[in-house]
Amino acid sequence: MELYIPIIGLAVAVFVLVFLVLRTRVHALIAMLIAASIAGISGGLSAVQTVDTITKGFGSTLGSIGIVIGLGVMMGRVLEVSGAAEQIAYSFIKWLGKKREEWALAITGYIVSIPIFVDSAFVILYPLVKALAKKGQRNLLTLGVALAGGLIITHHAVPPTPGPLGVAGIFGVDIGAMMLAGLVLAVPCVIGIVLYARWLGKKYPDFQPSMDDEEPQDLRVAHDNYLAEKGAKALPGLTLSLLPIVTPIALIFINAVNGMLAKLDGFSGLTESLWGQTFAFLGSPVIALAISVLLAVSTLMPKVDKQQTLERLEEGLQSAGIILLVTGAGGALGAVLRESGTGNLLAQHVASLPLSPVLIPFFIATLVRLIQGSGTVAMITAASISAPIVSQLPGINMLAAAQAATMGALFFSYFNDSMFWVVNRMMGIKDVKQQIMVWSVPTTIAWAISLVGVVLLDWLL
Repeated sequence: MELYIPIIGLAVAVFVLVFLVLRTRVHALIAMLIAASIAGISGGLSAVQTVDTITKGFGSTLGSIGIVIGLGVMMGRVLEVSGAAEQIAYSFIKWLGKKREEWALAITGYIVSIPIFVDSAFVILYPLVKALAKKGQRNLLTLGVALAGGLIITHHAVPPTPGPLGVAGIFGVDIGAMMLAGLVLAVPCVIGIVLYARWLGKKYPDFQPSMDDEEPQDLRVAHDNYLAEKGAKALPGLTLSLLPIVTPIALIFINAVNGMLAKLDGFSGLTESLWGQTFAFLGSPVIALAISVLLAVSTLMPKVDKQQTLERLEEGLQSAGIILLVTGAGGALGAVLRESGTGNLLAQHVASLPLSPVLIPFFIATLVRLIQGSGTVAMITAASISAPIVSQLPGINMLAAAQAATMGALFFSYFNDSMFWVVNRMMGIKDVKQQIMVWSVPTTIAWAISLVGVVLLDWLL
């Protein structure tokens, strides 16, 4: 019986975590620390060892991704206030032409949500959806769901969005590899949502949004503030708008390719060459994103004074603060499971199950998402619990496992998810059944497609 005490303790810790988040006013940060304490003491660690492990796990996780999260949200804030996100949308709509607006909006969402928080991005771009629906006589549901779908997928899968960054840190996965894998896995999910959005337009061809007075006040205020802040300034050019997003991706990609080539015969000295050393520096996520922030400030806000620029950058950092703390707490929980041996014990039992190990983080994230709603909390929790387990199992790729944790958290966005309300209330949907059809179903479709993608990624790697 003593053998199973750590596993029982972990089950109790997870139950306490979920209960505190759902039923009390205790914040997820404190709930995770309490869960980590229960798991540590029940796993055989002393009280002092438990606290020490929590501290070290918290610090090591943020040490690997904390700066990157901060730089990413700073860049995203500049893209928000400069109008770069809108310029990207206008350009894609112009290129793809009439009757393809949903694809243009989905592509816009796919790109914009890499640095910008998904809720903010939808609030900013939704007026464009309304204008296109009115002028082009297109169905509002089709255009709105396509935009939201493009936004939500890369928000879940691609760093420097804080959620996947935190997962990469907990699994110990290279951020560049996490970024590239997320970009690839996101494509079929976005396509699936756009096809569903087109069908949705046919199912509700006569959809009329409710009156504006049904729109939540906070969303309306957020958008009014944005418009007042932006004023009548001209939008930046497309090249300048894309430059801060594309530059870090390109630098990180070149560094990743150099690393792969260095393992081949004839390229063994590549990493030691001037080229290799240059891109090892420039392609490190911290430096790549620092360059991106500098580009964003200098090209998108050239006439904004120093004080206003600093205020915008600090606004971004304020929004990242709690995510950094929750991510660190998730790392602390994972460290406790590793140090106590609970992860290794669970791995021995899981290895005998007729289940692909890569699905462990996927289904844990799915369950947590369904229970408490937040995608970021779900993926961080799943990573914290599963990383110590899957790391002990043979034949599993940690990159695929990390992506499994992020994609599993896509499942069935519902009343307990803030994005559910942002999408449905911005589009003026009051009927509960229609709310589920508009947002819960497409996120579940993306979840199912991502499951296939994660299994294929694990098989290939």
